[in-house]
Amino acid sequence: MSQSAAVRPDPTVFRKAAIVRGAAVDHAGQVRTRPLPGFDLDRTIFKTLQSPLARFVMTRRLALDVLWTEAAERSVQSAYVASAGAHPLPPISEPLLAFLLERCDFDVEHADGSFLDHLYFCFEYSVRHYPQRSALVMFLHSILGTGTNTFAMPAAQIDALRGLVTEFEFQQIEAFPSVLRLLYTDLLDRLDAEAGRLPQLASVDMHRVIDDAPISLPAEQLWIALNYQLMHLVDFLPVADWSRNANDTNLILFRRLHAFLVRHGRLEAQVALSPAQGAAEAPAPSAAHWLIARVPESVSWSMAQKSVARFSAAIGHTLRYELRWG
Repeated sequence: MSQSAAVRPDPTVFRKAAIVRGAAVDHAGQVRTRPLPGFDLDRTIFKTLQSPLARFVMTRRLALDVLWTEAAERSVQSAYVASAGAHPLPPISEPLLAFLLERCDFDVEHADGSFLDHLYFCFEYSVRHYPQRSALVMFLHSILGTGTNTFAMPAAQIDALRGLVTEFEFQQIEAFPSVLRLLYTDLLDRLDAEAGRLPQLASVDMHRVIDDAPISLPAEQLWIALNYQLMHLVDFLPVADWSRNANDTNLILFRRLHAFLVRHGRLEAQVALSPAQGAAEAPAPSAAHWLIARVPESVSWSMAQKSVARFSAAIGHTLRYELRWG
């Protein structure tokens, strides 16, 4: 099997802007949105959402066609092309590509394009903006489970996967879905409360999402994992008008995690926060969007926490974790 068997997709303008700038960007003033006809939530990674309210909110947030101003799109494209040569993507090994194409199933859409589009975005962003760590982790971050209980491979293939990556990469890959769910618990609050003795943190024990097996991350690996999580969240943020999307749960989590890493001097990856560059678009909202925008952030966050707990309970995954001190 050749490398060309998995053609690397051309990123969207939104993704190119994030890659070029190494930042989460509010593009208010540079885009406008309109309803996307024919959108089907059941073709995305959110197909497993059960709550009618959750499905309603997610559909309203995803079923948008983003239209860029000509000047903004031209500027992003020019910057991306100019910088691409300085940041070549490393090849993915032939055996690993064969494993992904022959033993895994990525036949599901992401919030914006295919799931492989999302994986390649995470991979490219990591190559450019977290070069001191393996970008392969970001390419494989969801192979052992997404936050909505979709799985690209069965647990029976775990040993085969382990043989295709380094031990560091495997440890990060197997922990990624678990760490993502723990970010919706009190993990960051507990670490904040123990700020004075964080240098003595030895490890965090948790359970692997795909099979509930007990796993552990050494403290230094946890900080790296949180940087991977922050880069991953960039791809889920609203494209624009963050002030009117303040209760978006991905935006809430992104801001919490970004502030946490900065506060503790542990932001290693280049992930800046870039405010809007122009006036926010203010179309006449539909009744549905008007109602969604008025859900308090605290209520939105509580709903997200309960949703994560339900997803874990549905597959017998344990959300309990333990901080171990040296």
